[in-house]
Amino acid sequence: MMVFRAAGFRRWPVLWSLAALWLAALVGCAAGPGQGMTDDVKTSSDQTDADRRARVRMELAAGYFTRGQTSTALDEVKLALAARPDLPEAFNLRGLIYAAMGEARLAEESFRRALQLAPRDADVMHNFAWFVCQSGRWAEADALFRQALAQPQYRDTVRTLMAQGICLARGQRWPEAEAALSRAYELDPANPVTGFHLSDLLFRRGEYERARFYIRRVHLRREFATPQSLWLAVRVERRLGDAVAMRTWGQQLQERFPQSSETLMYERGRFDE
Repeated sequence: MMVFRAAGFRRWPVLWSLAALWLAALVGCAAGPGQGMTDDVKTSSDQTDADRRARVRMELAAGYFTRGQTSTALDEVKLALAARPDLPEAFNLRGLIYAAMGEARLAEESFRRALQLAPRDADVMHNFAWFVCQSGRWAEADALFRQALAQPQYRDTVRTLMAQGICLARGQRWPEAEAALSRAYELDPANPVTGFHLSDLLFRRGEYERARFYIRRVHLRREFATPQSLWLAVRVERRLGDAVAMRTWGQQLQERFPQSSETLMYERGRFDE
């Protein structure tokens, strides 16, 4: 199965400019054959020449897309669809590409076509949900996330719960957002993206002790620190009145990310922005 992941189309509050591990964990978006796409198991003997041509083009498209070469990726998807006009994963990937290019109408048409061809594909539901979330259609996005999670034998539950929680928080549906992120954290407590967003949500709700717990867990591994995570740690400790811990995180921020906007805000004392 060809599977790749891409980051979300826009960041909120910060969806991290991170190493590949973080990007792979992020929300938005695997693309591939997905679960529930067919009632049969395909093997190499079942593939036609058109299937093989389409598969090669899709693999090329995936590679170009993950490198940010959206126009070239789109050309490869078009060639895949020329070989197999009914290929759901091609429409799924085309939706991701169009979304990354800012072509919202074309992206939505692609995702809807993918769902017409593969109505039980949880990957398409996840990607479409994340796309819909970007336009502020919170209820519609949540319904799609729930549909994805309800698919039998769905393997990317953590990814979808995390994206669902982030989206619900955008819509200020705090209790539901916390429930989704907490469940994702229970299933994968080592995931730094989930830990950050759960801490950020709790910070926004004024639950500073709980926010401290999760952001400190994120920083148990030094490589997971980012300007955003360290800035959150600074603000959490400030709210709790721990000046020593606040300075410790602030020094790390200055030393490791001296050119970041978070460092500038720290140095200027703009803690509430």
